[in-house]
Order: sequence, then C-alpha cells, then structure tokens
Amino acid sequence: MSRLALEGLRVIECGERVSAAYASKLLADLGAEVVKVESPEGDVARRRGPYPGGAVDPERSGLYLYLNTNKRGVVLDTHAAEGRAALHALARQADLLIHNVPPRDMAARGLAYEALAEVNPRLVLTSITPFGLGGPHNEREATDLTLWNAGGIAYLNGGGPDAEELPPLKPFGHQAEFQGGVNAAIASLGAVFARRRTQRGQHVVISIQQALAAILELTFEYWPYQGLIASRLGRKPIQPLDFLECKDGWVFICCVEEHQWHEFIRMIGEPEWAGIELFADRLSRGANWDALKIFLQEWASEQSVLDVYHAAQQRRIPFAPVSTMGDLLASEHLKARGFFATLDSGGAPLTVPGAPYRFSATPWSIRRPAPRLGQHTAEVLREIGIEA
Repeated sequence: MSRLALEGLRVIECGERVSAAYASKLLADLGAEVVKVESPEGDVARRRGPYPGGAVDPERSGLYLYLNTNKRGVVLDTHAAEGRAALHALARQADLLIHNVPPRDMAARGLAYEALAEVNPRLVLTSITPFGLGGPHNEREATDLTLWNAGGIAYLNGGGPDAEELPPLKPFGHQAEFQGGVNAAIASLGAVFARRRTQRGQHVVISIQQALAAILELTFEYWPYQGLIASRLGRKPIQPLDFLECKDGWVFICCVEEHQWHEFIRMIGEPEWAGIELFADRLSRGANWDALKIFLQEWASEQSVLDVYHAAQQRRIPFAPVSTMGDLLASEHLKARGFFATLDSGGAPLTVPGAPYRFSATPWSIRRPAPRLGQHTAEVLREIGIEA
C-alpha cells in the first residue's frame, strides 16, 4: 500500500466549529496524525446538525462527522492548570498545533506562542482568528455573518447599484470559516516546510477577514479603473449574462459575444423579437436587458434545463445548469470521479464530499471515523507518559 503524503506529520487541533477542524481534516485525510483536543463539553460543532431523523445526538452531527475524519479525540480542560500541562506535553512531541481559540483567551488556554516555543522550539503554531493579532480589531470575536460582511463579499451577494432596497447576503452555513481553514492548512504546511531549513518553528496567524478579501477578484480595481462599485445585482453593461427559470430548474445563460448571441437566436428558432433595434448588439442588449429578459424568460419557462444546456453545448454557447444539492449527489460525473465518500455515522452510512484532487502515488483516504467525545484520551495521554 502506498505511503500517505503527510505520513509522520504530528498535529494537534484545538478549537470549535469549523475553521481549525477543517484545516486539520485536510491534513489528516492526507495521512497526518491528528489529535483533536476538546473541552469536557465537546466541540460546538457536535451541537449543530443535520442529525439523522432530526434527533439531536452530539455523536452523530453530520457537520462534526464530516470535519473530523481520521483524527483521534481527547478531552482536556485547558482552563485548568492540569489540562494546560497535558496540552504542552502533547505539543512537546508535535510538529504543528492549529487552533481557533479567540485571541483574548489564547494565553489563558496555554496557547501563547512564546510559552509553546519554550516547550518545543520546532513547533509551528497556527492561530486562526477573525481579524488577525494586530490592528484595532484584533481581539474582536465574530460570527460567519460578521466575517462575510467584514470581508466585503456579502455586498457582492445582493444589494448594490440598482438594488438599494435589497440587503447584502451571506452564503449558507460556515463558508467563511471553511476559507479560513483552507488558508490555515496551506500556510501551516509552508511553515513546516520552512522548518526544514531553519530548524525552528514559527507562529502563523490567519485572518479570516483577509482570507475573504483576498478572493474579491477584480472588485478592488473596478473603482480606480472605472469608477464602479461591484455588486452581483449591479447593472451589467453587456448581456445576456444572467439566470433564467426553466420548467424544471434554473439555467445560467451566457452569450455576450456576437457569434454566441446569433447561435443562440438560431437555436431558439429566430423569433421575430430578436430583430428589434433595441437588441442589435451586446451593449444595446445590456442597456435594454429589462425588456429582453421578458422575452427570454417566456421562452425558458417552456424548456427543461438539460435540453437547453445540451443544445447550447452543441453550438459552443457557454450555458450551465444551476445544480441543486440533489443534482450534485446524483451527478454521474462526480460519481465516476469517485468524489463522494461514505462515513460511519453510528447508524445509516453518511455520504459526504471527498477530496477535490487526486494523487498518483500517495492518495488521500478516510481511515477512521470522527472520534466520540474523549474516545482516545487515555490512549493518547499514556503515549506521552500521563495516566488519565
């Protein structure tokens, strides 16, 4: 059997909810040995569903089970001196410690970098925070809703020019924390790699606000270059570039190049309205989109999503179906790619997203289910000479 990509990397995870758990999950699924440290009450993620049959069970939360594959779990009360001492004993033998404990609580929980570096100078400490550890907001706590707004992305998802009556919107769930986790995993591996040269660890600080602001694409440039404030609901200068509702779902249409537009018009039978001067070119179609969309929506309401999608594909027009969660789970392409994984949920098997990549020689794998609360406490502490 091939060795795993991160085999031999020893990681400790301390935190709640998503960001630290996701960062260490990415490493654990690639072979790192991850010990998840929970408080006696357990990770807050255990108390967030979905749950099988809707019955709340902290050992069967879908979110928790997904985020914590391939980890061993211990319970330590790091608010107490004994728990902090055990955490430092674990850190003495670790390569990396990832946490998302609020900045104002880090020192009291035994997570100050100076104290950990004294215990283990080679340790990399990664702190995932809402706003970093410097600047006027550094000690503020934040929910996912706050972070999407602080990072600027909520404004792109609603509101904006021509739609002042609509508020900004955040995406569903904990997507800001997932972004923080992805950045933490990458930055942590960079610091571990740098240690090969320096022989010393370092403190990596992740700001989720900055992680979100970093993926705003061209929105920073719109203002100095064009005097425009970017928004999903802003008026687009060229069209069609929008969503239409078909009889069985939604389709995204994109035919802003003239050749794409003319192919699309031929595809729908060259209706009479297509020759109106108001729709003569893509700028005119953008300026008069309110009128044009009425015609297109009337046509789309009688079509099926896949018929429209495949017909456009054949003519090299970049349309796309808007996939629901059910569509994704049933996707033949994703199944053929082996994207989904099956987890032991303590009952019926649970289908979850797998890895979005493939390794030719050191594949990822799910080797163990998420740990029950405190499942490995005695085992892990015994390995470092502490009798639980």
